[in-house]
Amino acid sequence: MDNKERFIEIFTSQIHRPGAAELLEWLESTDFFEAPAGAKHHGAFPGGLVIHSLNVYRRLREITIRDLTPRDALGPAPISEQEEETVAILGLLHDVCKANYYAGEYPDYTVKDQIPMGHGEKSVYLVMKHMELTDDEALAIRWHMGAYDDAAKGGSKVLSA
Repeated sequence: MDNKERFIEIFTSQIHRPGAAELLEWLESTDFFEAPAGAKHHGAFPGGLVIHSLNVYRRLREITIRDLTPRDALGPAPISEQEEETVAILGLLHDVCKANYYAGEYPDYTVKDQIPMGHGEKSVYLVMKHMELTDDEALAIRWHMGAYDDAAKGGSKVLSA
């Protein structure tokens, strides 16, 4: 199973809310599955974005299970269907803002941002064009860059773009 197939398998088995199928259809109409995760840093190669998204999903799921498991438990705690769906949404979709974002070819990617509204907020916007998010999901995606977000650092370039 390749990375695109793995992404789609997780997406379709875990995300069941209205609009999910349309969101996946939109993702498939973009370069999401072939795009890099970055121009110069992590995943700066073809298909890097889907690999990065799968890695974030796996790690977030591990952290969620760990945090729900009592210290004296004999095994990992199960997570509910709702928690599984939220983990899939956050992990797989946090960087949908990078679909149709890069131009050029490896290793010389450039940015061609057609909707310059900022990183996290753009991902929230694009997801919510197709599927509702809870407030907590929207906030987690919006602020997933933490201290590395331009709004947190100051000097956001979004307005000038």
